[in-house]
Amino acid sequence: MRTTYRMRAGRFLGILAAGLIILGVAAVLWALGLPGVAVSVFVTLGGMIALAGLWILVRPPKVARLRDGDLEVRGLRTPWTDITEVGRVETTHGEAIVLRTKNPDHPVLLPVSWLAPGKAESLETALRDKLNAAHGYTIWDGTAPEDTGSAE
Repeated sequence: MRTTYRMRAGRFLGILAAGLIILGVAAVLWALGLPGVAVSVFVTLGGMIALAGLWILVRPPKVARLRDGDLEVRGLRTPWTDITEVGRVETTHGEAIVLRTKNPDHPVLLPVSWLAPGKAESLETALRDKLNAAHGYTIWDGTAPEDTGSAE
């Protein structure tokens, strides 16, 4: 099973806005009576940028993809068995989810501000669940195992 987490779509509204501004410039150039070639260049450029902005708003870039065997963060694949800990840290860009690996010099950071509101907690829970499953850990429910009657 794989789960994909994408960037917050609102981060890319500027691309759509830039395309619409260029289309507005094309309208002003047309109203001023400039040659059709100049207007068509601005219409083409503005239309392409606006369409790209809409596409990115509909399908934002992937931040993390969780699979049964590994984790892919921004194109970098790491097996679950190489990850030792999931936590949060403060960085210069705000809070981030950190995945500590067996190599202490190569932690994997996922800025919380990149994720949609409320997705950081679900991502962190999913990461811990996958990490526990990969290392064979289970969450203790507070009960003792049943007595089998044999000495160990």
